[in-house]
Amino acid sequence: MRGWFGTGLFLAVCSATAVYSQPAPPVPSNADADASAAALVAQMTLEEKIALLHGRMAMLVTPTKRPADLAIGAGFVDGVPRLGLPPLVETDASLGVSNLLDMRKGDVATALPSGLALSSTWNPALVREGGRMIGAEARAKGFNVMLAGGVNLVRDPRAGRNFEYLGEDPLLAGALVGAQIEGVQSNRIIATIKHFALNSQETGRATASVEMDEAAMRESDLLAFQIGIERGQPHSVMCAYNKVRGEYACENKFLLTDVLRRDWGYKGFVMSDWGAVHSAQALLAGLDQQSGDQIDKKRWFSTELVPLVQSGAVPVSAVDTAARRVVRSMLAAGIVADPIARTTIDYAANGAIAQRAAEEGIVLLKNARGILPVTANARRIAVIGGHADIGVLSGGGSSQVTPVGGFRKVEPVREGAAATFARRGYGGTAPLAAIQAVFPQSSVEYLDGADRAAAVAAAHAADVVVVFAEKFATEAVDERDIALEGDQDALIAAVAAANPRTVVVLETGNAVAMPWLAKVPAVLAAWFPGQRGAEAIARVLSGAINPSGRLPVTFPQTVEQLPNPVLPGSDLPPPDKETKATYGVNANAPPFTIHYPEGADAGYRWFDKTRAQPLFAFGHGLSYTRFRYDALAIEGGKTLTVRFRVTNTGSRVGADVPQVYVRLPGQAKRLIGWAKPTLAPGKSQMVSIIADPRLLARFNVAKRKWVVEPAKVTVEVARSAAEPALRAQATITGQEIAP
Repeated sequence: MRGWFGTGLFLAVCSATAVYSQPAPPVPSNADADASAAALVAQMTLEEKIALLHGRMAMLVTPTKRPADLAIGAGFVDGVPRLGLPPLVETDASLGVSNLLDMRKGDVATALPSGLALSSTWNPALVREGGRMIGAEARAKGFNVMLAGGVNLVRDPRAGRNFEYLGEDPLLAGALVGAQIEGVQSNRIIATIKHFALNSQETGRATASVEMDEAAMRESDLLAFQIGIERGQPHSVMCAYNKVRGEYACENKFLLTDVLRRDWGYKGFVMSDWGAVHSAQALLAGLDQQSGDQIDKKRWFSTELVPLVQSGAVPVSAVDTAARRVVRSMLAAGIVADPIARTTIDYAANGAIAQRAAEEGIVLLKNARGILPVTANARRIAVIGGHADIGVLSGGGSSQVTPVGGFRKVEPVREGAAATFARRGYGGTAPLAAIQAVFPQSSVEYLDGADRAAAVAAAHAADVVVVFAEKFATEAVDERDIALEGDQDALIAAVAAANPRTVVVLETGNAVAMPWLAKVPAVLAAWFPGQRGAEAIARVLSGAINPSGRLPVTFPQTVEQLPNPVLPGSDLPPPDKETKATYGVNANAPPFTIHYPEGADAGYRWFDKTRAQPLFAFGHGLSYTRFRYDALAIEGGKTLTVRFRVTNTGSRVGADVPQVYVRLPGQAKRLIGWAKPTLAPGKSQMVSIIADPRLLARFNVAKRKWVVEPAKVTVEVARSAAEPALRAQATITGQEIAP
């Protein structure tokens, strides 16, 4: 465990039980992997080396032209059998083993909750265990590359792919993606941190250029990747669709060579996103592998590359370097020493992991008058809306997992860039059945909410009402606004007016507006809760689980509070109807520029800087018990060491997430650490947080270093970014840190 998370988090992490793969043959050390990769590449023909530099989508390849018994997934890369190098067999994604468009007929997998649900746990050990579980399922199904995990920072709550990611703060997101990658790779397969970089929206994702100064990038999005790479040691990085400062991310020398290799010392290989390569020259900028090359305009790293190498336009040394990086990752990951072999999967045990993640990821946003937990003697419970009689909602696109038991309801996306491959699916267990199971003595009635008058009548007759509200999100499409879909807001307001004991459960991929909030006493953010999300929701409602989730994103009141009230590119003319292949990449959409006025001050830092009052702050979350913080002591110097005591002053066992923020002179506050102690009533625990010095610094582009200026800083121990509980000052000394 790295030091700057501190003793409090370390104790919470150690309390979790980790389960790892069975012992396997040893993998080479880093030095041995370097030497062995160089030796193997030296024995290869040019054809064999180039074969390692491009992948294909198996479902677009005639079965007789792909390796025998190949697991059909996102793609595959031919190996070099005569040298003992197996093919790379790739599957999406960060939430489980995807089966996009049912390419493996009838295959299912354990569906984790969404990325925002995982990050709401603030629990690296649990996220690591989830990564271990999905990686084990990937290996058991015949895959040795898993396209996980996504760590693009959430900058706008309308972005369609936010549900895959891990929040708006670089420390939280980086630490959690590192833990997830550790878990995935513990199965001796390759994980891929993505999408490098600044892929923070789907609108124009193949044509837009993000303009941001280097210091702001380094202090926000790039720092999240840097922390994730340091902690998770992923064997691959996936570059993004978009441009960064005018250059496509997959041929951006600044990102792939200057930052990733020179400054961070990264030794793995860089694969492209599917459909994200635009020239063979990308090889010279630092891209090592073209993924799914059939959907690019040309097969840049095979058909187009061979004559360029033969003519000398692209040096053989560039091919050798890329091939060596790929082989090194194969060796270091262990997929050469311990080849994949399909095995059976214990879906019951894996479902329990998904349920635990959902339980810790549910955020209790509001609980006026202590309406929750629902008492066991509630005679009549009305459950309304959200297809709660069928299952729970999942996000769409390449990260969507067909859950164990399959989808009980599937609705196609009928328009837009996602129509070719995204589906709206309801699966897992049904919340209605789960609520009935935890309240066996109650009469539980379900109404779909389509007849508002009937819903109001049922609410009026019930002791408690639980309204399920939803908002679908998918890769390739951004949302128009932050409102719930259809007339759900009006339904909630009407039901709450009929019964003052109304609970709203949100199944969404993003923050949403709540115009009815003042009328509703209790709100749960359940996100897209995964395989056993229904059980998790029911157990939180009943009090069997004391909620401990905390928001990893800010909930704005309106889009006018955002840095870009109009989502960049959303006001442009619609693109033509020729959507590129299966991944919704529209190559003919007009180019435009994305500016993020907040720069490094994303999310809660923007709200702090502008003094705007959010609907719910980053880090917010309630419990069925209460916690007190005291005994604050801070030690300054080259970093900050913050110690304090957490006491459970309530009547239930519960887990708390005390957060530590620092405010440098003239700057918005920054998260520097947190803990997650679980305490019995009346019990206390001392917490110690040691700050990563980069979080006390600004990045100096001219020096190419992190520079900490000597200063007196304010430290807050807080319940959320907007709710400090303890505050004190300390002095930090100046220093410079390598990038």
